[in-house]
Amino acid sequence: MSIISNNLKRIKPSPTIAVTQKAKELKASGKDIIGLGAGEPDFDTPENIKQAAIKAIKEGDTKYTAVDGTPALKSAIIKKFKRENNLDYQIDQITVGTGGKQVIYNAMMATLNEGDEVIIPAPYWVSYPDIVLLAGGTPVILECNEKQGFKINPAELEKYITKKTKWIILNSPSNPTGACYSENDIKKIGNILEKYPHVFILSDDIYEHVTYGNFKFFTIAQIDNLKERVLTMNGVSKAYSMTGWRIGYAAGPKDIIKAIAKIQSQSTTNPSSISQAAAVEALNGVQSFIKERATSFQERRDFVVNALNEIEGIECLKPDGAFYVFPSCKSLIGKKDSKGKEIKRDTDFVQSLLENNGIAVVQGSAFGLEGFFRISYATSMKNLQKALEKISSFCKSLK
Repeated sequence: MSIISNNLKRIKPSPTIAVTQKAKELKASGKDIIGLGAGEPDFDTPENIKQAAIKAIKEGDTKYTAVDGTPALKSAIIKKFKRENNLDYQIDQITVGTGGKQVIYNAMMATLNEGDEVIIPAPYWVSYPDIVLLAGGTPVILECNEKQGFKINPAELEKYITKKTKWIILNSPSNPTGACYSENDIKKIGNILEKYPHVFILSDDIYEHVTYGNFKFFTIAQIDNLKERVLTMNGVSKAYSMTGWRIGYAAGPKDIIKAIAKIQSQSTTNPSSISQAAAVEALNGVQSFIKERATSFQERRDFVVNALNEIEGIECLKPDGAFYVFPSCKSLIGKKDSKGKEIKRDTDFVQSLLENNGIAVVQGSAFGLEGFFRISYATSMKNLQKALEKISSFCKSLK
């Protein structure tokens, strides 16, 4: 008889973390490895944010805080939503968690009952289905292929809504594809969801500030008729290069926010007081560097997309945001690598690429769509140039 919970047996470890760990192990053993698996900006946390944290330490701001965030941070979050999204929230509509992942986890744990369904468009961020399963819900996967730009077809969405549907998760810009929903796209989805008042919407906006060209970010809570059913999740990890500080936040209906606080009170209690002080400065302080960094990411995106599309057997759409691309390797399935191993699936492609050419990427099937792989270009141009040469060499070696 196993001591491990049956609930835990339903889920798998994070594939992206597994790839990153494998790459680190190979690197530690002396192999030349370039990791393109982690969704982490390579820029440092800005100095003013670091100084705010140091000041908080020196002033003794090192005690417990309110469970779901300090009044100062909640105030900064309210100002952010008003300033950037023209959304009005009260302090009891804001929650702060130990990263965006915890906010999503808390929301599902606080709201899902056995048999409740959550619509998750695929490709999806790897943790969505497993969080739903842990909370006792049922993930319902809505496949969005490359022909539709990896985005929801509103007419198709309606077919997936049932009496059991409690949530739909929207993620724009998307991890893993970088696909972005325009205001028009969001409004078309909104038109469908307005017909189903029992369905709540979790909008994962963590990549809000990583967009390119003329794309204008729009979040579904900006649709007045839907706002009371939307939990809008964001955080400081991506825009402010604060992944290790672990601060995520959300705004939404008071009853959900209160329930999230109840869950959090029995798990982590408050997020780090130091990280919260730093996040106040991040949201209230200078914002100009965000655009500069997005421009740098855009240059890398352009290079990576162009280089991938020059490789025979690889096809890659150009995304409008985030720092990922999601190229297809379907044309290479069925070929054999230099050691005679057959590439039967995208997992074989990814494993062979790492073992033979030292490039760590993540298989598309981990994100719910077979025949693709994800590259994070949140690394130096030098690394990207070297990596793309090796990917090209690997693909040419397949027979």
